[in-house]
Amino acid sequence: MLSRDVDPREVSDAVLADGLVAGDVACVAEVYRRWSPLVRGLAQRALGDRFEAEDVMQQVFLAAWRGRSGYRRQLGPPAAWLTGIARHRVADALAARGRRAALFEAAVARHDGMVARGDGMGQVVERVTLSQELARLPSTQRTVLRLTFYEDLTQPQIAERTGWPLGTVKSHARRGMRRLGGRLGAAADPD
Repeated sequence: MLSRDVDPREVSDAVLADGLVAGDVACVAEVYRRWSPLVRGLAQRALGDRFEAEDVMQQVFLAAWRGRSGYRRQLGPPAAWLTGIARHRVADALAARGRRAALFEAAVARHDGMVARGDGMGQVVERVTLSQELARLPSTQRTVLRLTFYEDLTQPQIAERTGWPLGTVKSHARRGMRRLGGRLGAAADPD
């Protein structure tokens, strides 16, 4: 444990490591200050994404905190231990990135008519989710909403195409939007 009159920046790596293992908050803060640039840099070079590197850095220090009782000073300095954790977290991030890319490509392939090649992953997820929720609607509501959104028809044009009265088309549109809004967690405008 560091006393209050000791500057943590002047403490040796070994003392800091012992303090980390003991759960000394001042030592933990200094371990983070001292080695977070190393961990962030390693993650940044491996991942090529600043935000993902920040996330990995946080994961590394959380893992170090949780696994602090497993640190053995005789096996190497804290920087080496943190670097080892960082390498594992970077490998996990790269594997997750690969899984996301594979899922994205599968969604594009499965929903090819609905997804443009230039769409980002978020846009694809939104379109797939919307398509799934539309499929859950009663057929009349689904028909009206698909004609509205995918064929850009007005309600009078939908009434003409389907042979339904205009009031019926409006009712189906309103009920369908309410259901979609409720299912998607958004506030649907009933008018």
